[in-house]
Amino acid sequence: MKNNIDSLLNSLSKSKFRGSFHLNKNMKDYVKEKGLDKIKSDAKDLITKRLAPANPNNDGKQTPMRQVHPVFIAQHATGCCCRGCLEKIHNIKKGHALKEEEINYVVNVLML
Repeated sequence: MKNNIDSLLNSLSKSKFRGSFHLNKNMKDYVKEKGLDKIKSDAKDLITKRLAPANPNNDGKQTPMRQVHPVFIAQHATGCCCRGCLEKIHNIKKGHALKEEEINYVVNVLML
């Protein structure tokens, strides 16, 4: 599965839009300061609250595009920003609450 995700992320990095998202120095410093466990915990929390419901509030607009949190930037870079992108890019259909395994998949994609 990791090879499939690596291949997908490599493909997405070549997209003009997806490839334009990068962590700035402040974001990289934040990740170093907080540690990957904290970032992963934040990712799981944000995905569970903002993306996992069957019909998320403001779907398509619920993920900030500015440098607010590294997880948000990763969501845009990986196509995990809204249910439309999850369906189009990751083949996770809209209209159902994400299962635990789907949430874990999204978090793993973000962490890679």
